[in-house]
Amino acid sequence: MPVFRRYAVYFTPEPGPLADFGASWLGWDAVTGTPCAHPDLTGLPLPVSELTAQPRKYGLHATLKPPFRLAGPNDPDTLKADLAQLARTLAPASADGLEVARIGRFLALTPRGDPAGIAHVAGETVRRLDHHRAPPTAEELARRQKARLSAQQREYLETWGYPYVFDAFRFHITLTGPLPDDMLDPVKALLETAFAPHLPAPFHLREICLFGEDETGRFHLVSRHDLTG
Repeated sequence: MPVFRRYAVYFTPEPGPLADFGASWLGWDAVTGTPCAHPDLTGLPLPVSELTAQPRKYGLHATLKPPFRLAGPNDPDTLKADLAQLARTLAPASADGLEVARIGRFLALTPRGDPAGIAHVAGETVRRLDHHRAPPTAEELARRQKARLSAQQREYLETWGYPYVFDAFRFHITLTGPLPDDMLDPVKALLETAFAPHLPAPFHLREICLFGEDETGRFHLVSRHDLTG
């Protein structure tokens, strides 16, 4: 397995309409490791390439365990093996479907219905793989601390290297970077129409995926692991 700068555990859609359209929307297919052409959508206030510039490098994904550098003696093969073992102990999770939603100043696909099962998968992924994570650098901590964090989120940042875990976690598949207030609703309406034919109902989280970050900062799918617990 190639050695990447950082690793992450993400959900990414199974091959199919959502995966294909989402990769095209972002302009980067993390599964094949190749750029792809944006869809031709009319009525957007900015080109798709500008709307998606920030999330593009990650590919179509929802974060379960955010990007981290490997700690000390840990190696990618051991991480992959431990992720496979974790997946064998976790049951698949589901929600009623996915919908386009505002999260702060950006747009994302979020679950409809009860997300408790999905949150459980994310929490166990954070907790049970954390021995692979090197502590964040002072610069990484300082960057995270610039956000408006609650006392609990600051504690999560110090303990787990990321503030949005456990009860602060919200499953989302990022579609845009931050947008001006006057663009959020118009872009949301257009994305609802564009993504509607591709959104599953119900939505199932059946796999967790290992991703790696290359030297240019782009993320690639390394492996998929079925949840069979």
